[in-house]
Amino acid sequence: MPRTLTASDMVTPGSLSPPPTESTEGEQAGQPLLDGAPSSASLDTLIQHLVPTADYYPEKAYIFTFLLSSRLFIEPRELLARVCHLCIEQQQLDKPVLDKARVRKFGAKLLQLLAEWTETFPRDFEEESTIGHLTDVVGRISPCDETYGSRVHQLLQTLHQKLASLGQGPESLVGADKPISYRTKPPASIHRELLGVCSDPYTLAQQLTHVELERLRHIGPEEFVQAFVNKDPLAGTKPRFSDKTNNVEAYVKWFNRLCYLVATEICMPAKKKQRAQVIEFFIDVARECFNIGNFNSLMAIISGMNMSPVSRLKKTWAKVKTAKFFILEHQMDPTGNFCNYRTALRGAAHRSLTAHSSREKIVIPFFSLLIKDIYFLNEGCANRLPNGHVNFEKFLELAKQVGEFITWKQVECPFEQDPSITHYLYTAPIFSEDGLYLASYESESPESQTEKERWKSLRSSILGKT
Repeated sequence: MPRTLTASDMVTPGSLSPPPTESTEGEQAGQPLLDGAPSSASLDTLIQHLVPTADYYPEKAYIFTFLLSSRLFIEPRELLARVCHLCIEQQQLDKPVLDKARVRKFGAKLLQLLAEWTETFPRDFEEESTIGHLTDVVGRISPCDETYGSRVHQLLQTLHQKLASLGQGPESLVGADKPISYRTKPPASIHRELLGVCSDPYTLAQQLTHVELERLRHIGPEEFVQAFVNKDPLAGTKPRFSDKTNNVEAYVKWFNRLCYLVATEICMPAKKKQRAQVIEFFIDVARECFNIGNFNSLMAIISGMNMSPVSRLKKTWAKVKTAKFFILEHQMDPTGNFCNYRTALRGAAHRSLTAHSSREKIVIPFFSLLIKDIYFLNEGCANRLPNGHVNFEKFLELAKQVGEFITWKQVECPFEQDPSITHYLYTAPIFSEDGLYLASYESESPESQTEKERWKSLRSSILGKT
């Protein structure tokens, strides 16, 4: 059974032709970087391949793949510094007299690269030093075209707006990341049941989708790489990325909160008829999440209902029509590495590609499994080959997975937000694990000796009873 988990067309592998440049030691001049299939190259060669010239611009797939994976070997600010240095050196931008016609051709491509970089990886430009490198190189080409100054001003303005938006964060920074957790039932004066806030399963599924997409919006593609950064054996120091995966961690916390919220809402009512009603409500919500393509909320709901304090309520479950629940469980069954779920996900992804409405574009994957897939991809293949070259084939596959996720998370939510419901989802009190067991035992008495001993221990530690 599922368990509560704790913590695109963007990339099409193929032939990428390198810019005309001198060969790097150990690599033949004129040899294609990738000859029909993903290959490998030295870090210097890969950086050179990123740098535009008057007659060359890297493919979009390459830009995304390299900018995503390069942070395993070099910090973004250092990469930008090297790219800017190569631009100045190759275009002779430090000379008193410039070839204006050539610089204008180069300048347009440079601004395009910077636009793609700042749009996809805006957090790479949070430090002032990176902005300094950017404005320095653009300042050198500005005399050749009077529009460059205004274009880079607009680029920086858009960048600052994007960073400000990403820095605001959803309400969950207060609610879901630091939830109020009770070991006993909270006073009635501060607790409302979810069914009193929203009694329509489809509406709640829509609001859960709203929350999911809002939280996903803050996750940058670089966080998937930075979550698994290890010291590069050829680098002198380990990049400091420990503080740059906060949004991934917060999203996993939201999943766990939703699991506990579901279990809390089920265990809270005193009468089994009411508990059964809540279970059936959540089954309907889960089904609507499946239909929408919101697999993360679906899995959280199923996991919450499968938590031991809930699953042990046999008298309650006897009153539940479970056929729909078993169908949903089958869809999310972990057997065969979640084979059924992966089939459903592919179906939702195909629907998204051929969508005629924004509602059909929604694909919210089971996030913890996505992280697990990326983790095993990272662990299963070396970042560098024995000759020291970067294993670019690995990073093409990584970029393919992350790029697809980035496409999904950029979908605008078609459902209007209901602040009262989302506020409840973020801030409603939830039981701790001990609180769930205590409420469960109070609802249906413990049967086995193990349960009886646990109940006695909980009553003693929480309620002070023996």
